[in-house]
Amino acid sequence: MTPATTTTPEWLAEAVASGRLDAGWVQVFAALPRSLFLPDVIWPKDPDSGQNVRVDRRRDPSGWAAWAEQDVPIVTQWDDQPDPAAAGQTATSSSSQPSLVAGMLADLDVRPGHRVLDLGVGTGWTTALLAARVAAGTVVGIEYDPAVAEAARARITAVGLVADVIVGDGAAGWPDGAPYDRVQCTYAVRRIPTAWVEQTRPGGVILAPWETTLTHQGALVRLTVQEDGIASGPFLWPVRFMGSRPERTPQIDRNDYLPPGGGWPPGTVESATRLRPADLWATPYGPAWWMIGLLVPDMVYATSSRKDGTVLGWLFSLRCRSWAIAFFDDAPEAEVYQGGPRRLWDEVEAAHRWWTEQGRPGHEDFGLTVGPDGERVWLRSPDRPLPATLAG
Repeated sequence: MTPATTTTPEWLAEAVASGRLDAGWVQVFAALPRSLFLPDVIWPKDPDSGQNVRVDRRRDPSGWAAWAEQDVPIVTQWDDQPDPAAAGQTATSSSSQPSLVAGMLADLDVRPGHRVLDLGVGTGWTTALLAARVAAGTVVGIEYDPAVAEAARARITAVGLVADVIVGDGAAGWPDGAPYDRVQCTYAVRRIPTAWVEQTRPGGVILAPWETTLTHQGALVRLTVQEDGIASGPFLWPVRFMGSRPERTPQIDRNDYLPPGGGWPPGTVESATRLRPADLWATPYGPAWWMIGLLVPDMVYATSSRKDGTVLGWLFSLRCRSWAIAFFDDAPEAEVYQGGPRRLWDEVEAAHRWWTEQGRPGHEDFGLTVGPDGERVWLRSPDRPLPATLAG
């Protein structure tokens, strides 16, 4: 491969200077710029506005090239549509922020000669980077969307690399290529599939974004597979990725929980809370809301606002028709109403209290163990699982 660029991007130079990536990656990234793996129409996230902007290479080639080189995530598909003409409701495929890609490759610690399973091929860029780093025929990529897989396969071939791109559900892995030294997932999951552990050799590493039903702000977990087939390891840092398509949370209809005509249903309990959105979900990538998702399972939330500035925080259970709503205004205490078999706001209060008592631990203080009995999240040590009484 002939390097396509001669200038090392700042995000890559920093990763190498810090020691997270070895210098060999510079040549790989230089030979495989992200622009080789992007479609003509892209939706990069503008860091100033926070919005995705539509850029068409056929109409604005210089603008397209400039966005392709920026350290921003780029949406390449909306609402599962092969070639959408405009931005949709839900981003369903993308090219990750380059610094994030570099950080994950550093944590994956892939070496020449490793066999690698890359889950969530997307545009094919990361799969190609891995293929260039290891050796021909030692990287298997899995992509759920057939059209996305076909395009990625063509791009990888066009740059002269060899990687098997399989269409299928990444949760099943690909046993024909096992055992793997490294398994990397580039979409968020809510559980680590048993197949990934079974297909990874002892001493091998599984790296995946892991989230709860409560929030898409997840955390990257790095598991090492042990001789007994159990995988365990720490959460590293907060990340946000598109979720696994088979694990998508169904849309919540408030009318299924509350009377559509207004008023509180029988059995509604009224209380108050001193917690504020800033203590919970309002801090980007903050650990509190992610941690509450660990302790209060099968729950989703939504927010809305009134004209007077009052913020409404809604909670809904996915396992029953329990609900809660808090009204956040300028008062020191927010009114709370909740109903159903679960007292969702009480569970949130208890989880936040436990987190505070533990010294407000961050993502990196938690870890995950995956074995025959399922998954277990722990705090600071595998022998300190999260309290089951709060997780109920």
